[in-house]
Amino acid sequence: MSIITLTTDYGLKDHFVGALKGKLLSEFGQAIIIDISHEIDPFNISEASYIINAAYSSFPKGTVHLIGVDIERNRETQHLAIQWNDHYFICADNGILSILIQKIRPQKMVAINIHDRLLPDATDLDLFTKVACHLAKGGLLNVIGKEINDIKEVTEMQPVVSTEANSIIGYIVYFDHFGNAITNISKKIFLEIANSRPYKIKFRNKEIKTIFAKYSDIGISVNFPIKDYEGQKLAIFNEAGFLEIAIFRSNPSKIGSAISLLGLKYRDTITIEFKN
Repeated sequence: MSIITLTTDYGLKDHFVGALKGKLLSEFGQAIIIDISHEIDPFNISEASYIINAAYSSFPKGTVHLIGVDIERNRETQHLAIQWNDHYFICADNGILSILIQKIRPQKMVAINIHDRLLPDATDLDLFTKVACHLAKGGLLNVIGKEINDIKEVTEMQPVVSTEANSIIGYIVYFDHFGNAITNISKKIFLEIANSRPYKIKFRNKEIKTIFAKYSDIGISVNFPIKDYEGQKLAIFNEAGFLEIAIFRSNPSKIGSAISLLGLKYRDTITIEFKN
């Protein structure tokens, strides 16, 4: 089974996604092509990084993940193909894989160097298509690139722990379909720093003192129906393992969301303070 996933900022209005799939199938007709998302904000590598990190592990080992966000090659940005946790990722060297490489070192990384083997008018996407199909067919990384040891990391994607370990400062990297705010604070770093201490999550002059295991845990009182809690703020660690500031049963067009009810915006600071 040869799976190629697509994560892009192309949207669905234009022809780009359809044309990309056509190119992939023309190169490798047996490929199984799966869309992860085509609604990444244009050139937003933080958002793309979160999305691919949240989705990749749901696919079988050996899956090829083509990331079409900010892919233009220039004197500062090369093209990469990476084997990481038995998956393959094709992207520009713009920091988009920062979240992944914080967890586990890549098994192998190459700077793609086959640009001169393509037609003179070939685009960056044509190159990604060629490399994705090569890997999906079982091809080796060394055939399409020169091995490297380091890639760009975007430090802003990493939360900051205070010197005294009394706080974690992160920021919002993504809003989901329900308007819930996803931060770059992972459950792993929270547990390491919290060490069972009481805490407060602070943002925009508001506080949350409990992180629930799931959304419905907000309905802790048996005296009120669950519906009565609609519209209240809460925090959870989502399935991807990141802190999420949410509105219970959020509906952006009716009840409201973390954007409209809490005033949260992309890159807003979220602080977790711990008591000694």
